[in-house]
Amino acid sequence: MRRTAVALVAGALAAGALAGCSSKNQVPSIGYGVDAVIASYNGSSTLGANSGAAAVFSRVLTGFFYTGPDGQPVADTDTGTAKEVPGETQTIQYRLNPEGTYSDGIATSCDDLVLTWAARSGRFTKAGPGGPIPMFDAAGTDGYRDIERVDCQPGSKDATVVFRPGKHYSAWKALFNAAEMMPAHVIATQVKIPNVVTPVQTGDQPTLERMADFWNNGWKLTPGKLDLTVLPSSGPYRIDSFGDKDGLVLVKNEKWWGNQPRTPRIVVWDRHSDLKSKVADKSVGVLDVGAGSLGDVSLGGFHKQNLPGRGVEQLVLATGGVFDSAGARRAFASCVPRQALFDKFGHPDYDVKLGLGAGLLNSRTVQQDSIYYPSIAGAGDKYKGGGDASPAAAGPLANQTVRIGYVKPDERRAAMVAAIAAACKPAGITVIDAGAPDFTAAQLTEGKVDAILGGTAGMPGPSGTLAATDAIAALRTGAGLNFGRFGNGRYDAIADQLAAEDNSGVVLNLLTEQENLLWSEMPSIPLFAGPRTVAFGDGMENGIASPTRAGAGWNMDRWVLKR
Repeated sequence: MRRTAVALVAGALAAGALAGCSSKNQVPSIGYGVDAVIASYNGSSTLGANSGAAAVFSRVLTGFFYTGPDGQPVADTDTGTAKEVPGETQTIQYRLNPEGTYSDGIATSCDDLVLTWAARSGRFTKAGPGGPIPMFDAAGTDGYRDIERVDCQPGSKDATVVFRPGKHYSAWKALFNAAEMMPAHVIATQVKIPNVVTPVQTGDQPTLERMADFWNNGWKLTPGKLDLTVLPSSGPYRIDSFGDKDGLVLVKNEKWWGNQPRTPRIVVWDRHSDLKSKVADKSVGVLDVGAGSLGDVSLGGFHKQNLPGRGVEQLVLATGGVFDSAGARRAFASCVPRQALFDKFGHPDYDVKLGLGAGLLNSRTVQQDSIYYPSIAGAGDKYKGGGDASPAAAGPLANQTVRIGYVKPDERRAAMVAAIAAACKPAGITVIDAGAPDFTAAQLTEGKVDAILGGTAGMPGPSGTLAATDAIAALRTGAGLNFGRFGNGRYDAIADQLAAEDNSGVVLNLLTEQENLLWSEMPSIPLFAGPRTVAFGDGMENGIASPTRAGAGWNMDRWVLKR
């Protein structure tokens, strides 16, 4: 089924009550307020993934799959088809839509898959101060790392992805996804080479380093300083402009070969746009933010719902500085009032009895509606908070200061930091609110803060998928999204085994071992399923909440607002 058909069926179910507005006029431009941070076009990069590219660009840069509203990968046959070929070695056959053309007139090709694999495989390294380091600053290598090669004739619409012998990646539909597959022809033009396939296949080190430099830096986005020639679209919308005052303007892509977008213009207002005032002055027709993050914002004229998300609200801890020992990280977890935080902030306007959003979240990678969760969640029970808060219990953290960073403004997270500070003070631990409008997760890696308060992988806005690929990558040694620089060989080995295992008994044993390891090493402190507020303006058709990294904008090309 075509993705647009899926969206329309879901829209009829979710927004059917709003469809009786035919006597009103359609609004030609819809404002989309989302608490992502527009920083990079490249959702495969560490910066793009962490800042929320998937919530903004999923209908600008398409992939073979996109993240659906339940967090599941859904096939996008407008982009092309992907099927697993039977055989001993895992092989996936990809075929791009023959009509597929970027907004600059260049055809989509298997070169795009080769570039994505090269960037995310971790295979291509360069000399660093302590030895080889990855050329590409990729968010993670899971799945791509297990690919042996991508067979592709430059410019072809066909690619065969062959995995390494003995390797199998069950979540292969999470690969080559929306907002993650970048236009290879742009890099070829910028680096002045005929195509990207040849240097990848021949291992041309100097050329690969130039390719990586553009891949890492050439798609960063700064208001008022866009070079549209490097930002072609493969989806129903393309970027028109980006400014502090006018937001990120997406317009209809005239070269789009699929069903045309229902509304010709979408204006994205990100976390830095003063979303509260944008709601007040009616610049926003769709709002998708962390519940409570805007404080007492009035949502009259909207159909609003609060719901638990696939992202994990958590504290991501450094593994250096005050947290250079697992004992110090465990001591901090002991004073963080997890239960009290959930009670006050974890389920606003809803009370879930079972599954996602029901109580404390005791896992970083397994979600509460998983069949495995009840069996593996017990390891976190002793860290509910509210126990011994004496200086003796604080051990190596006694008389130490912990700086918690997050992207401001965020009234809920500010209140959470204040609650943590109050709970940890009797133990002699001073907690400092280090939130700032220009905060980035890299500040944890740089030692400027000791912890991040955010969603999955420290993301400031929409996060999480059903496959938990970002959550797994955020703990893997060397991954871009692993901002705390946690490294544990046994965790990595377990993650590799789980990626290919289909025996439920083995999976349960591995997950149990993983949880025990993570609660002992404490690279992060999970709190609860991140609560989201999603609001669609009265008169909206096909508005469907998606409490995942794709956000409410997952089907923005189907939106119709009538007033």
